[in-house]
Amino acid sequence: MKRKWKIILGVVLVLGAGIAAFASYRYNQAAIIKVQTGKSTRQDLAQVVTASGEIKPRNYVNIGTNANVPSRITDILVVEGQKVKKGQLLARLESVQPEADLAAQRANVSSTEADSAASEAGLKSADENIKTLQAALDRSKTDLERAKIDFDRTSKLWDEKLIARQEFDQRRIAVDSAAAAVRESEARINQFRAQRAQAMAALSATQRRITLAQANLRRAADVLARTQSIAPLDGVVTNLPVRVGETVVPGLQNSSASLIMTIADMSVITAEVKVDETDIVNVTLGQQAEVTIDAMPNQTFKGKVIEIGNTAILRSSGLAASQSAVSSQEAKDFKVVIALENPPDEMRPGLSCTARVTTATRQNAITIPIQALTVRQKGDLAPEKKDGAPPAADKESKKELQGVFVVKGETAEFREVQTGITGATEIEVLSGVADGEEIITGSYKVIRTLRNQAKVKVDNKAPVKTES
Repeated sequence: MKRKWKIILGVVLVLGAGIAAFASYRYNQAAIIKVQTGKSTRQDLAQVVTASGEIKPRNYVNIGTNANVPSRITDILVVEGQKVKKGQLLARLESVQPEADLAAQRANVSSTEADSAASEAGLKSADENIKTLQAALDRSKTDLERAKIDFDRTSKLWDEKLIARQEFDQRRIAVDSAAAAVRESEARINQFRAQRAQAMAALSATQRRITLAQANLRRAADVLARTQSIAPLDGVVTNLPVRVGETVVPGLQNSSASLIMTIADMSVITAEVKVDETDIVNVTLGQQAEVTIDAMPNQTFKGKVIEIGNTAILRSSGLAASQSAVSSQEAKDFKVVIALENPPDEMRPGLSCTARVTTATRQNAITIPIQALTVRQKGDLAPEKKDGAPPAADKESKKELQGVFVVKGETAEFREVQTGITGATEIEVLSGVADGEEIITGSYKVIRTLRNQAKVKVDNKAPVKTES
């Protein structure tokens, strides 16, 4: 009986030891984390910003009505797609009243100019009469001077009783007559000078009337010119939404009722795209870009950045953020204009496009997969104390470090890294990782929860897909 219990006890002990050994093995295996890895490699890397938008000409003008009142279209002299030259007549509006006003103002200008010519003729005649009278006055003064000299000589002879009384009286009368002639000439000159002043005043008034009439004529000509649409630049008619007989209304911004046509300068074609606010800081003028157009598959067009907007645009409404009365935290974009090199003739404004702007490049840079990057608090990387207590928590321990986990033997070692530019799937490493090191890249859950110095097992087998 005792032998039987001894055998049972031995079997139980053996089974217990086996179970303990198996449990210990399973526990150790459970502590090993399966990870996926990749290699840090040297390669050429390009940082690219992708944005979508549409094709637009660099310069385009919406031709509307400049008339002061709603007007009917009487002539359209171009068709959509036609090339036009600067100064070319494009369309005419109804102009009966403006033409009548212009004719009336021209007649008014002609009338005032005729009055001015008459005033100038009167002024010229007065000037000539004054010149004639001035000559007569000079002659009268000369005659008076001669008469005075003769009278003085005669007076001496009279005093010496050498001449008769009659001759003395004649000389005295001649002086009085010459003096009267001088006074008459001066009076006539003063009269014509007064007439000249009146003529000058009349001429000034007429010139003011001419100035006013010419201003009215220019206004009438401007009103008439507003009934004609003239091409402001060389280009192509890209939009012609109206027909002869329709009425256009002035003063309505962004209204189809005020638009006659659109003229675009197709010599410079651009891709106007909207870049996310997180990427716009990397975009600068002159950067190279590749543009693809949805309507022209399998073609890539090269270009460069020529304009970067400074105003944020709300993604939901398309309005500038500064125009919004309500503060919003929604996503914003910035306008970027890319000039295309050698665009084909079949390219049209309004086509949807996607631009890839190369914002930075690196040659022979050390790179790692983007998904390998993670963040840990500095305190989580410190070794535990011998008594098993966690490291003390302070401000320094809560500092976040960017890094990756490198496989060292059978453990994962956290490395703080400094990064550079970012490619499509790779990111440049400036320090912390050497070329060819094995980096843990997955899974996402493992990278998020993995601890420093944890035991790992590399398993890079592709996951087996199970059919539902």
